[in-house]
Amino acid sequence: MPNRQIVEALRSQLVARYQVSPGEVRVVRSPYRICPLGAHIDHQLGSVTAMALDRAVYVAFAPSHSREVALTSCDFPGEVRFSLDDVPSPVRGEWGNFARGAVLALKKRVGLRTGICGITAGRLDGGGLSSSAAIGVALLLALEHANGLDVSPRENIDLDQAIENEYLGLRNGILDQAAILLSRRGQLTHVDCSTREYQLFPPPSNRPSFSILIVFSGLKQALTATDYNRRVEECTAAADALLAASGRPHAPRVLRSVAPEEYAEWKHVLHGSAARRAEHFFGEMARVEQGVAAWRVGDLERFGQLIRQSGRSSIENYQCGCPPLVDLYEILCGTPGVLGARFSGAGFRGCCVALTEPGAGETAAEQALQEYGRRQPELAEAAYTLVCQSDDGASLCE
Repeated sequence: MPNRQIVEALRSQLVARYQVSPGEVRVVRSPYRICPLGAHIDHQLGSVTAMALDRAVYVAFAPSHSREVALTSCDFPGEVRFSLDDVPSPVRGEWGNFARGAVLALKKRVGLRTGICGITAGRLDGGGLSSSAAIGVALLLALEHANGLDVSPRENIDLDQAIENEYLGLRNGILDQAAILLSRRGQLTHVDCSTREYQLFPPPSNRPSFSILIVFSGLKQALTATDYNRRVEECTAAADALLAASGRPHAPRVLRSVAPEEYAEWKHVLHGSAARRAEHFFGEMARVEQGVAAWRVGDLERFGQLIRQSGRSSIENYQCGCPPLVDLYEILCGTPGVLGARFSGAGFRGCCVALTEPGAGETAAEQALQEYGRRQPELAEAAYTLVCQSDDGASLCE
C-alpha cells in the first residue's frame, strides 16, 4: 500500500520545484523485493520465487512538455537533467543512470514524445533488496504514463532488464524486475525465467500469517569485489562442459539447457568453480520446486528449512558473501522464531532476510542485533532491522 504522507509530500515538492500543474502530477510506487528461493539462478534461466515488500521507491512526476528530463532526489545529491535526443553515457555510481537507461530502453522499442520532471524518494541504505530495479521500474512507468504508452508488465520486465544489461553492462536475469512488477500481497510469486511464465500462490487458509525480517549488516561498501559477471561466466563454462559431454554443444549456453539427469550423468567432467556453480544451480532448482510444494500446503517450517539450505549453498557453492554477512546469516538461523534466513543479494554488503513466525519479528530482530554486536562490534552501530510484510507490485498511486 502507498505511504500517503510520502505521496502528498512529493506532490507538493514537485509543484514547488518545477512549477508544474498540480493536476498533471502523478506518483509511482515501486517496491523493494526479496527472493526466498532461487538465488543467483535467474541469469541461467532457472525458476525463482519472490515477494514484493511494503517498502518502496516513489517517483512523483509530470510531463515536461518538452524533450527534457529533469529529476531530483530526496536521498541523493544533484539534479539529473538531459535531453531525450542526447542521452549521456552511464557514469559509475550515479543514480541518474537509471533515468538515462530507462529513456534509451523506451526509445529503442516504442519511442518518446515528451520528457518528465520528477522527484524521487526511497532509499534503504545498505543494499540487497534490489533498489536499482525498483527505481528503474518506477522511471519506466513514469515515462510511459507521461507519454500515454500502454506497456504490459512482461514488456516492462524486458525494458528494465535492458537498463541493466544494455546500458549498465550487468549480466543479470529477470528476478528483480519480475518480483517488483508481478507480486501481490500475501502471495508467493513463482517465475520460470526460461519461459517467462509465472504463477501466484496464496498462502493456505489454515496457515497463520508470517513476517519478513530484514537485518542490515551496517556494511555499506563491499569488502571484496562482487565479481557478479565473473560468476555468470563460470556458470556458462559449466553449461558448455556439460552440453559438450552430453552431445549437445550447440544448445543455448546456460545451465537451464542441461537436464537434471544429464547433470547427474556428466557432472564428473566439472572441476573447481564450474563444479560449484553447477551444484548450486541444480540444488537451487530442486529447492524452488520443493519450496513451492511446501508453501502450497502451508508447511512454512519446511519452506524455512529450504531457505536456510539456499543460504548455505550460496556461501559454499556460489561462493558469495563476506564474514559479517555470513555471521548474520548464522545468527538468524539460530534465533528463536526464525523459520529460515539467507542473504538478500550476493552478501558482499547489505542485508539478510528471514521468514519469521507470526508475531516473532520484533523479538527476533532484537536478539539478532544483540548477538551481531558481540560478533561484529565495529559494524553493529550502523546495523538496523525492518519487520515487513509482502505487498503488491509496482503501480501508479491512486
